[in-house]
Amino acid sequence: MPDGTLDEAVVLLNPRVVGESVDHDEQYEGCLSFFDVRGLVSRPLLVEVEYATIDGERTVTTFRDAAARLVTHEVDHLSGLLYADRMPTDGRLIPVEEYDDRGQPWRYPAGS
Repeated sequence: MPDGTLDEAVVLLNPRVVGESVDHDEQYEGCLSFFDVRGLVSRPLLVEVEYATIDGERTVTTFRDAAARLVTHEVDHLSGLLYADRMPTDGRLIPVEEYDDRGQPWRYPAGS
């Protein structure tokens, strides 16, 4: 997980973001909450998340790049937020049909 990848299931019980980098990037996100649109969302490139393990121990894990984006997206749901709530006020949701023409997979520098 430290390299930003999620190669296995991640279980975060009662997670909360306790730290984040100043550096952010903008990428398109989608969600099953309204899966027919996408939107540009700025998220931190690094987040520290405190959570309980299955054994009830509190721990902190650092997530980077795509993993940071995924984790913050999901933690937002626990606070009742959707990615559209993180978009700028002048941001626009893009229909999937339009997004398909210009959508790109999330890209992060190798080794970041």
